[in-house]
This record gives sequence, C-alpha cells and structure tokens, in this order.
Amino acid sequence: MISLEYQIGQVVYSKSGHDKGDVQMIVGMEGDFLLLADGRRRRLEKPKRKKKMHVQPTLSVEEEVAAKLREGAYVLDADIKKALKKYREVRNV
Repeated sequence: MISLEYQIGQVVYSKSGHDKGDVQMIVGMEGDFLLLADGRRRRLEKPKRKKKMHVQPTLSVEEEVAAKLREGAYVLDADIKKALKKYREVRNV
C-alpha cells in the first residue's frame, strides 16, 4: 500500500458519501480527519470534515492557495473554485 502524505492545498477526490467523485481541496487537518472545501457547496467557513481513508489523494497541490492557507492570509472561496476549475481543465485535456 502506497502511503501519500496529505498536505494543505492538495486536490483530492471523495471516495464515499453523498459527495462521492467530487473534486475538493484540503484546507485543514485535524488528526485523522481532513477539512475539505470546494468553494461552492462546501465553503471555507464550514468545510467538510472527512476521514483520510474516504478520500483519494492526487499529486496536485495548488501552491498559491496552500501558501495563503498556511500563513493564515485571507483566502476567498473563489480562489479555491478557480484552482479546482484549473485542475479539472488540465485533467480533461
């Protein structure tokens, strides 16, 4: 089994739940749980709390958004939405 380290700003896919298959971004971590947001249904004010085993990590990390989140700088839901849209466009090409 390959163990990938999760990090803030990383793009992940949900593997279970009502949001199965959705692309989301890690905006925080709490022990065995990840805090996920997508900028639309799940906003930064109320991120989805999901166990690590219920997400599929990708190798994509949005460094610009990740740096802002780590520094505690002001991040908009639009920033996350834009980063995830860019990820989807690259994946579909």
